[in-house]
Amino acid sequence: MRGEPVVSEDRLTKARKHGRRSWNGYVDLPMLICLSAILIFGLAMIYSTSSYRAMDLYGDDIYFFKRQTVYMLTAVLLMRGVSGMDHTFFFRYSKLILISSLLLQILVLVIGTASHGSSRWIYIGPIGFQPSEYAKLAITVYTAAQAAVKSRDLCRAGCLIKVMVFPVITIILIGVENLSTAIICFVIMFAILFVASPGIKHFVVIGICGIVGCVLFILFAGYRADRVRIWLDPEQYADGYQTVQSLYAVGSGGLFGVGYGKSVQKMGFIPESHNDMIFSVVCEELGMVGAIALIVLFIVFLYRLALIAMNADDRFGSLVSCGVMTHVAVQLLINMGVVTNTIPPTGVPMPFISYGGSSMLSTMIMFGIIQGLYIIREDEEEEREKEKLRKERKRKNGVGRTAPRKTAKSGPKFEEVPRQRPRKKTGTRTK
Repeated sequence: MRGEPVVSEDRLTKARKHGRRSWNGYVDLPMLICLSAILIFGLAMIYSTSSYRAMDLYGDDIYFFKRQTVYMLTAVLLMRGVSGMDHTFFFRYSKLILISSLLLQILVLVIGTASHGSSRWIYIGPIGFQPSEYAKLAITVYTAAQAAVKSRDLCRAGCLIKVMVFPVITIILIGVENLSTAIICFVIMFAILFVASPGIKHFVVIGICGIVGCVLFILFAGYRADRVRIWLDPEQYADGYQTVQSLYAVGSGGLFGVGYGKSVQKMGFIPESHNDMIFSVVCEELGMVGAIALIVLFIVFLYRLALIAMNADDRFGSLVSCGVMTHVAVQLLINMGVVTNTIPPTGVPMPFISYGGSSMLSTMIMFGIIQGLYIIREDEEEEREKEKLRKERKRKNGVGRTAPRKTAKSGPKFEEVPRQRPRKKTGTRTK
């Protein structure tokens, strides 16, 4: 990457060491507890919402539950593997990651398999995936890497445009078949650049351009304009059936719900209730109390992401955390907005809750990167504390009272990833 700082071998050695120790090392426990609770909650709701449809289609009421369990376990293992990696790997190969995503978006338009009127899937034998989900990861990593190196120059329009070129091309290709995911990717890119940039005025123009682009995509695709009309008056259109049934489910749940597994709307009234509309069944079966409890779990999860973003040792890690937080928050808001008819209907899964493997895998990979940042930071903090204790013991035992060795002042040491803030000095060495 042009302008990339000089590699610090000491930093890389420590990162690799800490990465290997991560299997027995440190995790952000509150975040991990929240994520585990959300995943378990999701599995429980997948079984409840899909059992009727699974029995009807496959004669096995746990068909979708078993598949989702496999997706979840695979995602967790992948997350653990990524968390043990040196996060500078993603910094170094950010361009390659985005280029591969761009090629996949072109490929899906050529050979993609249509589903619900849009070509969003690529199948390799029996295994299918959505390249648009991988694009969320690619845009997050690439934008964070570019912004970390060029943060001081992002207030200049020329530099900002250079950083945005490839992500915007990828977003446009996504928007051809999947406008909702394109909007999420755009917001991720916008949030990362906004946080990294010292200026504001250019982002007003970017926001206006994004809104105009979204309107153009709606106008040039008739079915998207129809969704707006359905949103305004769902009872007047046949395609508004799903929205109406979703509202029935939300309203019938009341304060405490009808009880787990006792939903009526999931019995074929809400099409594929285990996918994008799963939150409506949550509201019906568990009521407002259950829905609020789930939202609180997500809020705590996002709060922990924000803390890691603010306390990350390098700028790249901070911006990746910001991108992941934006991704989860926006996707959650869109999903709940569709279920409650607050926004026009669109296909966006609820993070960690809705059925599907592509969204789960991409989100857990990003979460693994975040855990890797935390692991390294905590390990480094422990090393500093141990060094302080060693110095304190030497002082009390009368060891090491000789004058500290004077060394010539050297210039700042550059690392592979731009630093978020300078580290505090831990003391001087004694002879």
